[in-house]
Amino acid sequence: MKFAVIVFPGSNCDRDMYYAVTESLQEEAELVWYEDANLEDYDAILLPGGFSYGDYLRSGAIASTSPIVTEIKQRAEDGVPVLGVCNGFQVLLEAGLLPGAMLRNKELKFMCHQEELVVRNNQTQFTNGYSDQEKIVLPIAHGEGNYYCDENVLAELEANNQIVFTYSDNPNGSVADIAGIINKEGNVLGMMPHPERATDQLLGSADGLKLFKSVLNHWREAYVAGA
Repeated sequence: MKFAVIVFPGSNCDRDMYYAVTESLQEEAELVWYEDANLEDYDAILLPGGFSYGDYLRSGAIASTSPIVTEIKQRAEDGVPVLGVCNGFQVLLEAGLLPGAMLRNKELKFMCHQEELVVRNNQTQFTNGYSDQEKIVLPIAHGEGNYYCDENVLAELEANNQIVFTYSDNPNGSVADIAGIINKEGNVLGMMPHPERATDQLLGSADGLKLFKSVLNHWREAYVAGA
């Protein structure tokens, strides 16, 4: 399986994502510069964390207008799995690939520590390796991770089982303790915690590796079924 790790000016978790795929998952990955606009050769697309364009205007807002995001939208429509982590999640929101928006953390401070999450939906291609309601530990590192949506959007997310991860002890004020959501089609996931920083117990947790293994397992099953 071949992963594209998108690199924007200001990305700083792209190497972490690359390492998670190539070393922990033992699959192929390439760093793809934001000015490129061809993602046809990749089986999955990863948008890493960081501070794209210095977080000017709004986090992820400028990156969402990059040519490569147009290609990401097309690949997402084709069913290719897309994962956005932290700033990558913010880009997905700004691009309209996921509903809602990000606000400043409730305490108006940057937060960087481990957080316990609950897997609310393990029936996705990103979470099939987890147990239902499994508690996992992943690190967070953000200043604008306070997920917001109105009551109508929240009701829709809940009705469609699109809330994939929630915080056990909400650190940033996110609506309904939301830490990660998926699109209706089930192939675009955005989350604030960093699974790529939790793929080896040496890092304090290996719970993030199951997410990447889930993507790989789903791809293998789909490839074998379609072969």
